[in-house]
This record gives sequence, C-alpha cells and structure tokens, in this order.
Amino acid sequence: MTALSADRNTPRREGGTYLRPVKGGVKIFIGALVVLDAAGYAKPGVTALSLKADGRAEAFVDNSAGADGAVNVPVRAGNYYYANSASTDTIAQADVGNTAYIVDDQTVAKTDGGGTRSAAGKIIDVDATGVWVAVGTLHL
Repeated sequence: MTALSADRNTPRREGGTYLRPVKGGVKIFIGALVVLDAAGYAKPGVTALSLKADGRAEAFVDNSAGADGAVNVPVRAGNYYYANSASTDTIAQADVGNTAYIVDDQTVAKTDGGGTRSAAGKIIDVDATGVWVAVGTLHL
C-alpha cells in the first residue's frame, strides 16, 4: 500500500475481550494472569522466558486433556491486582513505573529472577497486600 493522501477512518478495538486458543494440557482459572507461549497459545503465567503477558482470564477453561487450540479462553488486557513476591524480589513504591515480572498466574516480582522470568507489564501502584500491573497488548 502507499501512504495516505487523504483522511482515513481507521478501524479500532477498545479494551475488548479476545478469545485465545489454549495450550494443551493446562487449566486456566478465572482471574489468572494469562500468557502466550512462543507458538501463540494461552496458558497460566509461570516462571519462564519468552512468554508474552496477555491479560486476565475472564472464564475458567480446562484443556488438561485437550490438544493445543482445542478450546479458547476469553482474555482481557487491563490494570490488574496481583500478589507481591517475597523477600528480595518484593515490589516497593519506588518501583512504580518499572516492569513487573511473572512468578506465577497470580504473583509478580521486582526482577527477572536472574534471567528466568518474562515481563508481566508496567507497575501502576503498590500497597501493603499487592501490586497493580498494566497487563496485555493494550499496554505495550
């Protein structure tokens, strides 16, 4: 295509829920931090590299006996509240604006765990019990 030479009504999507094909052999619980693996399949957040944080699971999906892509999970990007990691990886107020890293499907940490964790998203806020993180493709 060539560059625009006139106004264009460019279609857009706003904060919707997207159906993602689920990795075989997994269960995803409502509210879980959902990631996409290298092949583009959704699964619960885990400590691993090369995962893309996609958002929050809007429904429970059981694909524990299914093949890759046998079922879909609705996922929504947004600002979500997760548990704060412990010990030296605890996220503090001074970390707001930095990247949070995935520990599991409900926990985020301050560091990439020595190169073992994928990014969850940007830290939005912190309090005594957890961390608000902007997660998903709307927050790139």
